[in-house]
Amino acid sequence: MRQDGDAVNVPACFISSHEGFLGSIKNFIKDFVVTEIDINGQQVNQEAAEGCASAYKPNVALPSPGSFDLGVILGQSVSDELEQFVLTLKDEKATQQELSLGSFSDKHHRANVHRAVRHRFPFLMTVTIQPEIRVREDPDYRELSQLVTEDEAEDFFRFIDAKVRGSSYTFGADDDKDHRTAVHHFLSRRFGKLVETKSFSDQGSTAISVRLRERGRPKKRSSDERKEEEVYTAFTLHKENLETLEAISYMAAALGVLPSDFTYAGIKDKRAITYQTMVVKKVSPQRLKEKRAEFEKRGMRLTQVRSVSEPLRLGRLQGNHFDLVVRDLRPHSSSDAHASGAERHTRLAGLVKEAVENVKDRGFVNYYGPQRFGTGQSVQSDRVGLALLKEDMVSAVRLFFTPEDVDDPQSNAKRHFLQTDNAKESLALMPLSKARERLMLRALNRYGTNADGCTQAWLSLPHGMRVFYPHAYCSRVWNEAVAHRLTTLGHRARRGDLVWMQEGQSKADEAGESSSAQIHVVTDQEEQSGVYTLGQVLLPMPGNTVKYPENAMGTWYQERLARDGLDNCRFRVGSLKLNLPGCYRLLLATPHNLTYQLQRGGGGGGGDVMGERKQDTISLTLNFDLDSSCYATICLREIMKCDV
Repeated sequence: MRQDGDAVNVPACFISSHEGFLGSIKNFIKDFVVTEIDINGQQVNQEAAEGCASAYKPNVALPSPGSFDLGVILGQSVSDELEQFVLTLKDEKATQQELSLGSFSDKHHRANVHRAVRHRFPFLMTVTIQPEIRVREDPDYRELSQLVTEDEAEDFFRFIDAKVRGSSYTFGADDDKDHRTAVHHFLSRRFGKLVETKSFSDQGSTAISVRLRERGRPKKRSSDERKEEEVYTAFTLHKENLETLEAISYMAAALGVLPSDFTYAGIKDKRAITYQTMVVKKVSPQRLKEKRAEFEKRGMRLTQVRSVSEPLRLGRLQGNHFDLVVRDLRPHSSSDAHASGAERHTRLAGLVKEAVENVKDRGFVNYYGPQRFGTGQSVQSDRVGLALLKEDMVSAVRLFFTPEDVDDPQSNAKRHFLQTDNAKESLALMPLSKARERLMLRALNRYGTNADGCTQAWLSLPHGMRVFYPHAYCSRVWNEAVAHRLTTLGHRARRGDLVWMQEGQSKADEAGESSSAQIHVVTDQEEQSGVYTLGQVLLPMPGNTVKYPENAMGTWYQERLARDGLDNCRFRVGSLKLNLPGCYRLLLATPHNLTYQLQRGGGGGGGDVMGERKQDTISLTLNFDLDSSCYATICLREIMKCDV
């Protein structure tokens, strides 16, 4: 059973009317096993997947390197020292200040220190005096920051460092011709081989645009570095009771690469045993194999290590296979509490069979699960997302740092921040494993806690982390929409509902969702003829490109968004570089290959369950597959008719 608050955003609306039963899930880690199903339909923990390596050719670039934590790469004390060094550069006039980051005997580690520091602080120079790395302010940055704002100088240096051919950067409006001339001269003198500049007028104001020359070349890299960039190694990660991002942080630190050098198809549960494919950049299969013993001490096992040609794309999977155990089964009613063991078993066998057959035949309501919103949290992610959509950055930060009602280091650090507004002290209290919180606190310490500082704090998170929160809000609206749709319009396709244009398009194409424009509106005649079934009906996730139903549900969406103050929302947050186009999600989902088995005695868990003797308990083993972005806890909820 769930703890209070875990399923706040999952309405109590079901598709079948069977009675269901009670039970407990995740009593033991081995009660919840998740195995990724790759794009070829193969479970990734099967040895046969070794033969599929040649067919694995993802084709999308790596995510932004903003997800690294310098605390992992440099060690926390050196990282904090570097943060303090940067602050002193803003206050003091001396230009010859230097800071030693320490000695790094491994060349891979040295290369990543250079990359990480340069990405985080583009105005710093890193110099190697083998094996030591020292850091000092880039004098070009100091000179430019006297001509333009600090933010513009930082953004320009990031633009230069990225060296994306054909890209451009535009400074803010500047109507002072002499000042523009000074900026042109500086850029030509210091970066003339890389960029070309011009002034242009737009709506009465003039600004300088800088374009990377087509023939501009980045600094020469050694042959070893070029080879490193081209190396991709795939592997199957088996982890227990560990978050995906936490596992990546451990591996990155041990291998001397950035967390952003790892790509994966999806995030897996923490309190579970999970198997998933990952790809790491700049690490050879041999180097990865050498670290396997070290990873096993952290609860991670790496198998099927092999070379591949490119990184992995988020959502590049068919789905997941689940092996679940539900313990301490009992009916919802207590009328047969005094029945014999055999009678109880017979009664539960009937309830389970009816429930499983119903879900096999009719599927389940395709809600986003409580994991989408943050289970057990005082303030769930959708509330943070709503504040971001309203562009209320200060409220969003304070909601993000709302502590749980417990006495643990993370909650204490959050509590200290809300009470004192002192980001530096809160950072010292925040556990090293809390990467998002630490990135935010570092930015708040640097930029302040006003609206602009809070905006910079959100920008310190990688794009994928930032967009998670508005997506959580839209997921909550979708969950409420599907419950309202079933309650008011019933269990068949109605006029004005949305369906795929063609029958073959009924399966979503990306993570269980699709932004495809091939949408058809059910006509009155099609409703009367029963052309479409409820299983083909889609509901839109709110966004700026989706079409809404042309029946009462269209009005419902308008009123629902207006209630949260989003009646004029464009689902863009320009200051955070967020754009939410929206997507379509099937109203129902269906488990595939669903099998089950009832057992007396707890199913091998070992020990008493909830104070009862082991032989008196009944457990249920369930095995099934789900498409990507469908939640096993929601399927189980439909079977049991209770939150799990």
